[in-house]
Amino acid sequence: MSSIPNTVQPGSVTLASIQAAALRIRSDIYLSPARHSAALSELTGQQVFLKLENLQRTGAFKERGALNKILTLTAEERDRGVIAASAGNHAQAVACHAARRGLSARIVMPLMTPLVKVAATSGYGAEVVLHGANYDEACEEAVRQSHADGLTFLHPFDDDEVIAGQGTIALELLEQIPSLEAVVVPVGGGGLLAGIACALKESDPSIRVIGVQTDRLPSMLRAREAGHPVTVSAEATIADGIAVRRAGERTVPLVARYVDELVTVDEEEIASAILLLLEREKTLAEGAGAAALAALLRKKTSLNGSRTAVVVGGGNIDVTLLSKIIERGLVKDGRRTRVRIHLTDRPGALHHLTRIIADLRANIVQTAHDRAYYGVSLGDTVIDFTLETRGVQHIEEIAQALTAAGYRHERIE
Repeated sequence: MSSIPNTVQPGSVTLASIQAAALRIRSDIYLSPARHSAALSELTGQQVFLKLENLQRTGAFKERGALNKILTLTAEERDRGVIAASAGNHAQAVACHAARRGLSARIVMPLMTPLVKVAATSGYGAEVVLHGANYDEACEEAVRQSHADGLTFLHPFDDDEVIAGQGTIALELLEQIPSLEAVVVPVGGGGLLAGIACALKESDPSIRVIGVQTDRLPSMLRAREAGHPVTVSAEATIADGIAVRRAGERTVPLVARYVDELVTVDEEEIASAILLLLEREKTLAEGAGAAALAALLRKKTSLNGSRTAVVVGGGNIDVTLLSKIIERGLVKDGRRTRVRIHLTDRPGALHHLTRIIADLRANIVQTAHDRAYYGVSLGDTVIDFTLETRGVQHIEEIAQALTAAGYRHERIE
């Protein structure tokens, strides 16, 4: 049990404020589908519905909170211009909706923010400043600049209007999924989880709400254990959208009051969920967007056969990272392998070897010949083959055939 008091400060987020946010933003926000997935339901043991927030105009749920906040600014706050800190999705949301309403926007982003998010943010017309090794350092700089230049600071998660905006997802889920029993939500600073949990629990307390963090930055989990926000050590993660070292002062009490369970997933589990969504559902998710599904796939939650909504929070993934995830996923599934084979360096030797591989219906993707390294004897050579295969059993068949043909070989992990 959490030691955080089961109370929320006056003026905090309520069901009424979330309902007001839904009316305020509905004409500008896409009603994302909550699509049932037969394949994922079979894999997870739940009845899985994917809430596809990656289909929003800027590719993530952050539009909801950013727009609700912008629409509730005073005229004086709008005239000063706005500034925000973000690893990407809040940045794009602020940049897009500020530009549509004629507000000047400056966004401070960490130095290692994926290029796709930096380019998209500047493309919406915002001034982008790259600063700091992580979100927290970028946020400190944004706050400093807001004071120095008189700009209105828009926090990405620790703000009542932002939290209320994110909570509008829950109101849609209640309408889209009859007899909804559980919702699994990715967690960084807690704005999305807090808003969704408040709306769901105030509407139907029986619905279970589960938050999922990367195990490299479990800031909300640590806050729940400690009874207050704590700062965790900085770590790199593919889930950059939830890479927050300290949960919010406003979000932590809401999570303590309304959220049933917090769990973590590791990098490999997130990467596998990204690949599975892409292959089975034809849905592109970034690391943060796939975290909730990763928890279900790895049986991290206490859910058992529930009608469960999984929030796919965003799809703004760097294509270079995506290519690495796909490559590693193929290797793990046995659909790609690399084999090092020793053979005599004479005419026809390579032809004989490739015929064996071809007869087994493996496709050669890449080769690397070497005569000087790997302890090769004079008159011999070593060749590395990268092969497309049909699975682990197929790889074993290739190994057996090479052994039977007298080749010395090893699989390169």
